[in-house]
Amino acid sequence: MKRLLTYILCLFCACVFSQEKKNTNAYFDVNYFAGNIALHNNDISHLIKGHPEGFILSWNKKTFGEESWQQRYNYPDYGFSLVYQDLKNSVLGNNVSVYAHYNFYFLKRNLMFRIGQGIGYTSNPYDKVDNHKNVAFGSSFLSSTYAMLNYKKERIFDRFGLQAGVSLIHYSNANVKAPNASVNTIAFNVGVTYSLDEEETEYIDTLTKEKFKQPIKYNVVFRSGVNESDVVGTGQFPFYILSAYADKRLNRKSAIQLGTDVFFSTFLKEHIKYRAAAFPEEGEDGSADYKRVGVFAGHELFINKMSLVTQFGYYVYYPYDFEGRTYLRIGLKRYFGEKWFAALTLKSHGAKAEAVELGVGIRL
Repeated sequence: MKRLLTYILCLFCACVFSQEKKNTNAYFDVNYFAGNIALHNNDISHLIKGHPEGFILSWNKKTFGEESWQQRYNYPDYGFSLVYQDLKNSVLGNNVSVYAHYNFYFLKRNLMFRIGQGIGYTSNPYDKVDNHKNVAFGSSFLSSTYAMLNYKKERIFDRFGLQAGVSLIHYSNANVKAPNASVNTIAFNVGVTYSLDEEETEYIDTLTKEKFKQPIKYNVVFRSGVNESDVVGTGQFPFYILSAYADKRLNRKSAIQLGTDVFFSTFLKEHIKYRAAAFPEEGEDGSADYKRVGVFAGHELFINKMSLVTQFGYYVYYPYDFEGRTYLRIGLKRYFGEKWFAALTLKSHGAKAEAVELGVGIRL
């Protein structure tokens, strides 16, 4: 890890000192972190042996209020991150991941909250022969989310600043392939920031208080993907979800939602047959309907052309008991114009993921 960290720092310095003398409104930060794997699932207790450590290298672009959404959110940053993590266990291996992130500021811009979403690669995933103990990662490529809460001071020494705080790094493949117990690392981090500009650009403050009104909008979304049941080796199958809901904007930032989902999860069809054959004492004959229908309430937080969606659902048609009658969905939407959008969401039952959903929809 030390050798890789040295290479990264050299690249970081090369990027910093090769910048032309022009206003970029950008900065780098590099953070070292160390912490613990949280025991969120007893299935991974045998995998928690050491204190994971690593580094986070980020490029950040500042906003100064050129667009009104930037002023509403107190001039956030956006950028990209690279994370390397040594999980301190040969069974788990090491993870490398890349993210797109936002930084939000509070307490006179001294407190920074970062949220990032990206893709990770693990060096040692589950293998039924060579690595059967790794029930955390069933595939080489993983979905990853990380959050960071830092106290931050820029330009303490010329262009250099310091930051420190806590981070949460989550890795999971969302049951695209079993097993998928996932790993959450809670860590303390400390880092250095470097501003690429000699002076800061001035913030723009032109917002005026105005009421925002919009009629109720109606949405239709089609989602799909592949997933697998928790039984290793049962195979990956496609799923299809049709959703319809109404939303009402409360203001320029938020909207509430109410709607319904129809789920066609073919992995569940195969899972029902498997359980009937493998566990006849449960009284199932394998003929139960695999389709489900749910109703949900949700919230949407609008950030420029992106939005964060959170939904809580309940199955009203539930012919086969699988992970309980309630479900959660969280994810991102990207609008293309006023009506069309794409969505990337995670559906779960509590902390247990069922699927990563890719969707397209229209808002009328």
